[in-house]
Amino acid sequence: MEEERFDVTRLLPHRSPFLMVDRILSLQPGKSAHARKNLSYDAWFFQGHFPSYPVMPGVLILEALAQTAGCALSAQREAAEAPPLGLLTGVEKARFHHQVRPGDLLDLHAEIHSFRHNLGRASGRALVDGELACEAELLFMLVPTPAV
Repeated sequence: MEEERFDVTRLLPHRSPFLMVDRILSLQPGKSAHARKNLSYDAWFFQGHFPSYPVMPGVLILEALAQTAGCALSAQREAAEAPPLGLLTGVEKARFHHQVRPGDLLDLHAEIHSFRHNLGRASGRALVDGELACEAELLFMLVPTPAV
C-alpha cells in the first residue's frame, strides 16, 4: 500500500528554520500524529550547542513534539484557509532519556487527550532508533493565524 503524503506546510504555520517536522508518516485528525525530523549535521542549532559535542537542545525536541501535535489538530480544521497558530502554554512531566545528535532520525509521536474551547492537552514521545529520547505532556491553545 502506498504511503499517504501529508503537506506539513499546509498543516503548520511554521517555516524554516523553525519548522521541526520534515514529514508526517501517519495522521488521525484530532487524535494523533507520527512525524519525523531528519537531523542533518549542518542544522543551525548544532553549530553552537555544543561546537565540540553537538546535541539537539531539549527545548527544540519539545517544540518538535508540539508541532507534531499541532499537525493532528490542524488536520481536523482542514476547512480553514490558514492553519491555526498553535501556542504552547505549558509543558509538564518532561523527561529527557537519550541525547539527540547530528545524523539521527527523530521519530515524533503525539496523542491529543483533550481539546475544548481552543485549549488542549497532548502527550508526546520522541524516539531515536526505537529508543525513547524525550517524553512530555504538552498544554496548548489555538488561535487564528493573523493576516499579514
